[in-house]
Amino acid sequence: MCLSTTYLSINNQMLPKEELLKGIENRETITRIIDLAEQAIKTWEIAQSDFLSPPEIFEAQAIFQKLTEVEIVSWGGYPQAERKRLAIARSDLPIDTSNVELAAINIEGNFLFDTATHRDFLGAMLGTGIVREKTGDIIVIGERGAQAIVVPEMVAYLEMSLQQVRSVPVKIKPLELSDLRIREPKKKELTTVEASMRLDAVASAGFGMSRSKMVDFIEGGDVRVNWKEISQASYQVKSGDLIAIRGKGRLEIGDVAITKKERYRVNLTRYV
Repeated sequence: MCLSTTYLSINNQMLPKEELLKGIENRETITRIIDLAEQAIKTWEIAQSDFLSPPEIFEAQAIFQKLTEVEIVSWGGYPQAERKRLAIARSDLPIDTSNVELAAINIEGNFLFDTATHRDFLGAMLGTGIVREKTGDIIVIGERGAQAIVVPEMVAYLEMSLQQVRSVPVKIKPLELSDLRIREPKKKELTTVEASMRLDAVASAGFGMSRSKMVDFIEGGDVRVNWKEISQASYQVKSGDLIAIRGKGRLEIGDVAITKKERYRVNLTRYV
């Protein structure tokens, strides 16, 4: 049975919402995205989501893998962006990252004597009345201010409304996405050999901490696998999984091989 007849009836332009939402944590957000997909099917136009968090992006990609009539592309302005928008279209309409509508701004000010953090810049932007979903990543560039990625319709509004961050007066200027000052993430490649693919075993090796400490993080709700909270240390991970610990970075599981002694040789990449 093909997936298209299982999941999508193109004749009535309706997606099986309840079927797609089974097991979804971010139901409100994913419901809006499904509605956008139905709009794209009906109008033959490309629909745009607001900015999504990594867990929301992961769930959206998971459900749309089940649909052959709809294609999505996520993009946040640069490859390592955490927050991204989706472009959604019928599969008849080829799309790529250029179809995701984004804009960037410079938030310019003298922060030499009043240092501002990511939270300060975000708080000032939200203080103008815009909602979080209209803003993507914010890149702090030290004493000169920050750069922010937003939906295009917010640029003029922020130019007029965002006048101060902490005690520092600021000016907002449009910025080309190609001029973003991106820092490449630091990463470390390593290999470990484990008796099993338990989460606590693999993650403790990847993050360089004791297994008991890792269990504390897991049971404390600080560990996510593929952006879903996992509270069981015995959870089995696999190649391709992404493990994130609050405040500690991320760990990507690469190739996994079985040794002659029937143990698991696991290639890991840690991002900090």
